[in-house]
Amino acid sequence: MKQNKALVSIIMPAYNCEKYIQDAIDSVVKQSYQEWELLVLDDGSSDKTLEIVQKIEMTDRRIISLPNIKNLGVSATRNKGIEKASGEWIAFLDSDDMWEPSKLQKQIDLAIKNTGEFIFTGSSYINQEGTKLNGIFQVPDIVTYKSLLNQNVISCSSVMVKKRLFENVKMEKDDLHEDYAVWLKILNKNVAAYGINEPLLIYRLALNSKSGNKIKSIKMTYNVFRFIGLKPLESLYFTTKHLVGAVIKYKKILLK
Repeated sequence: MKQNKALVSIIMPAYNCEKYIQDAIDSVVKQSYQEWELLVLDDGSSDKTLEIVQKIEMTDRRIISLPNIKNLGVSATRNKGIEKASGEWIAFLDSDDMWEPSKLQKQIDLAIKNTGEFIFTGSSYINQEGTKLNGIFQVPDIVTYKSLLNQNVISCSSVMVKKRLFENVKMEKDDLHEDYAVWLKILNKNVAAYGINEPLLIYRLALNSKSGNKIKSIKMTYNVFRFIGLKPLESLYFTTKHLVGAVIKYKKILLK
C-alpha cells in the first residue's frame, strides 16, 4: 500500500443519537480521502440509532456496525473500536460532530510532510439544532506534553493518530476527560502533536454534555491531572489555567 493511501480506521461511539448520526456518517463518506473504514459502536441505545446505522452499513462495505451487548461507556467503547481497527491510523469522530470534506486528506498530507504520528485540527461550532455559532477554535502548529498541560487544544473528533501509539495506552474512567488523559500520556513519550489551524472539525455544542457543563468539566479536568500523577497543588494550578482559557474560548464562540 502506498504511503499516501494508508488505511484510516474511524472510531465512532454512538448512544441515543438518532437525530445526528446520519450527518456524522455522511461527513465521513464525503471525505476526499477515501481509504478509510468507519467502525460505529452503538453503546446500548434505546432510540433508533442502531437501526439507522445498520441501514447505512448496507450501502457501503467500509461502514461496520459493532454494537455493544450492554452499555460499556465511552472509554471502553472507544477502546473496543481501537482493538477492532484494521488501519494504520486511528481517527475519532463523535456521533454528533461532523468533518469538512478535506479533513483526512489534509491530515495525511501533514503527517507525510512532518513524519508525524499525531495530527489534530481546529474547529468551527454549531448548536444542537445545527445553527452555526460565532468563533473558530484556532490551534498551534505543534503541541508538546508541557504545552498541553496548560490548555487542552486537542478536540477528540479532530484527532488522527498512529494506531501503534495505543499499544500500551487505553482510555479509562468516564468520570474525567478520558481523551485528554490519553493525549497527555501519548505526548509524555516524546511524541509531538501537529496541528492544522483550519476548522476541519464541525463541533456540536451540547450544554448537557461533559464539555458543555462547565462546572462538571472543570472538576473532570482536575481529575485528569490527578489521574496522570500530578500532585494536588499542581493539579489545581493547571485546572485554574484551563478555567481561564475556557472562559475566553466560549466567550468568542457564544457571544454575538
